[in-house]
Amino acid sequence: MANQPAFKVRLGLITATVWDNDGFYSVDLSRSYRDKEGNWQNTTTFSHADLLNIAKCAERAEIWISRKTNAS
Repeated sequence: MANQPAFKVRLGLITATVWDNDGFYSVDLSRSYRDKEGNWQNTTTFSHADLLNIAKCAERAEIWISRKTNAS
């Protein structure tokens, strides 16, 4: 069974996924888009229009991680 994310936040097409690696948290940022066939795909390449949602997702991920690490 694959590991599940500890936390995930999405704003628009941007998603921040938080992974718990034995108390060390890492974050993946991605943008969803539809390919030529209409299937949903993800990329880690962003445009200028994505930057505000990236910042907001990163901030929410940081707040979640801070609460988890300070609660321990």
